[in-house]
Amino acid sequence: MKSSYGSSSDDLDALVNHIKSDIQLSIINFDPYSFVSPSAYDMAWLAMVEEDHKEDDDELKPMFQDSLDWILCNQNTEEGHWGNSSSHTLVSDAGDKDIGDMYTLTSTLACVLALHKWNIGCFHLHKGKRYIERRTEMIIDECNNEEGSYPRWFIIKFTGILEHAQQLGLHFVFSSRCIEKIKEVFYQRHEILKREKLLDDRSHIPLLEYLEVLPSTLYVENHEDIIVTSLDKIDGSLFQSPSATASAFMITRNAKCLAYLHNVVQRCPNGVPQKYPLNEELIKLSMVNVIENIGLGEFFGREIEHVLQQVYSSNEEQNVQRKPISYLADKLHKDSLAFRMLRMRGHTVSPRSFCWFLNDQETRDHLERNTDSFFLVILSVYRATDLMFQGEQELEKAREYTRNLLEQSRSINERMIKHELSTPWIARLKHLDHRMWIEDKDSNVLSVGKASFLRLHSTYINKLTHLASRNFLFRQAMYRRELEELTMWVKKWGLNDIGFGREKTTYCYFATATSLPFESAIKVGKLTAKTAILVTVADDLFDEEGSLEDLEALTQAVIRWDGDELKGYGRIIFKALDDIVRETTEACRKQHGTDITDQLRNIWGETFEAWLREAVWSKKGHVPSMEEYLHSGMISIAAHTMALSVSCLMEPCFPQHKLTPGKYDTLTTLLMIIPRLLNDLQSYQREEEQGKINSVLLHMRNTSGLEIENSIAHIEKIIDSNRKEFLEHVLMDGLSDLPKPCKEIHMSCCQVFEMFFNKKNRYDSDTEMLQDIKKAFYDPVNVNELPEIEPKPLMVHGDEFLMLPQLMNLSPKILEFKRKDVYGAVKTSMCLRRSFHAHKRAIALQPLKIVASQSIMVPMMPTKSAPCSFY
Repeated sequence: MKSSYGSSSDDLDALVNHIKSDIQLSIINFDPYSFVSPSAYDMAWLAMVEEDHKEDDDELKPMFQDSLDWILCNQNTEEGHWGNSSSHTLVSDAGDKDIGDMYTLTSTLACVLALHKWNIGCFHLHKGKRYIERRTEMIIDECNNEEGSYPRWFIIKFTGILEHAQQLGLHFVFSSRCIEKIKEVFYQRHEILKREKLLDDRSHIPLLEYLEVLPSTLYVENHEDIIVTSLDKIDGSLFQSPSATASAFMITRNAKCLAYLHNVVQRCPNGVPQKYPLNEELIKLSMVNVIENIGLGEFFGREIEHVLQQVYSSNEEQNVQRKPISYLADKLHKDSLAFRMLRMRGHTVSPRSFCWFLNDQETRDHLERNTDSFFLVILSVYRATDLMFQGEQELEKAREYTRNLLEQSRSINERMIKHELSTPWIARLKHLDHRMWIEDKDSNVLSVGKASFLRLHSTYINKLTHLASRNFLFRQAMYRRELEELTMWVKKWGLNDIGFGREKTTYCYFATATSLPFESAIKVGKLTAKTAILVTVADDLFDEEGSLEDLEALTQAVIRWDGDELKGYGRIIFKALDDIVRETTEACRKQHGTDITDQLRNIWGETFEAWLREAVWSKKGHVPSMEEYLHSGMISIAAHTMALSVSCLMEPCFPQHKLTPGKYDTLTTLLMIIPRLLNDLQSYQREEEQGKINSVLLHMRNTSGLEIENSIAHIEKIIDSNRKEFLEHVLMDGLSDLPKPCKEIHMSCCQVFEMFFNKKNRYDSDTEMLQDIKKAFYDPVNVNELPEIEPKPLMVHGDEFLMLPQLMNLSPKILEFKRKDVYGAVKTSMCLRRSFHAHKRAIALQPLKIVASQSIMVPMMPTKSAPCSFY
């Protein structure tokens, strides 16, 4: 089937098979680290580690030659940088700006420094320097906040690498304006170093975690005590950071550090991540999470089940050992992801599997002090509590706790947090949710490192995103075609020209189709929308337009299923209704060999009777009891009418007795109650003005002295209780006789009503859902790509050099030089220059070919400069 975008189901199948051959989640021994993005910054510091010096060998060599080779093979050849600026978004101290280029800048500085140290790859080094000199000013301009400060991690890294470059005689040419900005960054580092200790239990990322870029004056006297005692007792790392551990080894030559470095290089041969080790189950679950979020779960069903079965088998309750907070944060992230995914599939899993943190005061304190750094973990816990059943007090506490933290968060992903807090999971439509995740550049975030998000590998994510985009466009084309057919049906039966009430053809199809799994939407979405359209028209007739005589005649005609004597609106409605029932019963007879004509007619008869009963109450001013009202109202909302009509088409084994009024499954009964009360919450003001009654008004009327706010809270509490019971019946086996596909129909129907009445009545608005409809059916997917920064021209050295006065002892020395441009105007440029004397290597004269044996090491000297301050 060909769509207007040129995609077809065959094209998608071929693309799926190709991608599945690359992403082999179902292979027993697949390597989770292959799915994690490597860190160019950490690879550079591994490349700078020297081999143990041998007395008979005057030439020092890199200990990890493969890391150096990785740098040479992974430069962006067009731009000259290392690290992908479009795939890194910085953590909490970045404010609300998207500043991934700061990560790229520091990564490129580190890689250039490594190449310079070993005197290798002059072509790569030249392009890297060119990138740094062209982009530094623009990147710094982009990334300071309103107070003029920069992210803490960037201040520490950027200044530290510049000092290392200065000591190795590595020159960068910057404009005078850029130099002023660099001075400001050095000043801010000075303030940080005055304010903070090397080790601070209150900080998620203490200064010592940036050991590779810290001035040696901070640790040189007692480095054995400070560094060695800070090494992890389990793996020998310094805060699970390869770059910091590489620096720790160069300073101490500690055997545990060396063992860690060898381990990380062997475990991650295609590039080390910025944090190691990682929770391997978290990596697997994060891949599954991305696949499901962007709407590809149906293509990877076997692979997803394989991963989840592995996790479920190892998900036995264990005591949480006291480990560093980074371990515990990743464990909490993994545990909450596992809980949500396993519970969604009906596995029996205890809330204690991730709510252990509630009883761990140290973990809670750390989360509260570092909310922005751990917002991914907190958000994952909050999402897990969406699937809460009755009586699960631990989930209640976890939800309240994480919601409070998210409301206080200043995270850069404010849009996602706002979406989570304002739109409950059960009020979201699958198709739109898939689009949101496809377009979200942070959908592949795995964890938080010391400088940026740790992400799943862009190679895999790009392929998955491409497939998801193609799949979304294909579905849009299918939905548009079905909507056109539905519109023709509405015109055929005259429902669009009936002259009163709400014309909701597009609304009805949008809600029904986009809430269902795609295959179900194509199978029953149009038929469900027809039912919803008819319910809307008939409800408006009983609510506003029809006389009691006409309404009684229509109701009796439906009960007898004979509309020959009807006229006007009643005749139009009955004919359309008869067509819907005939289409449904014929499809059921053809697919499953069963006749459900009588059952469907009885359900519709019950619905029309409820509409008539409420019309009589309204016109005669009768005030029913709460019990009377709910008995009628849960039928008149017609949620069960829509859900049961199409549930019979989903499974041949649908229990026929569950279609009999008064004998519905508990799940169906809950579906009838929840939408009624949701509707009442959003319509009580209008109905009070019209002299009508609903549950909110009845409860206030029956309880002396009760304010409307208290009545609303009471109804909300009833909804919440029924919602939890509804979820348990949908997700868990043994509580409902309905087959799983029929449970999904009930779930989708409930989600539609939750969406319609989430904080307002969206269904009755003519404009409220237009943007969502455009996104669902018409607007192409916008896969987020960060714009390129327009480069500035390189400065050119002139003849006149002037050394500026040192602003502080041993601070970076700055060269100022002047030249005349083509118009004769004098231009001033500046550059950082090394502060020690060494012969200048003629890099430009070296051969461009890369030969490891030709490398000559320039000794790496620990920086001894005091914190630099500029005034």
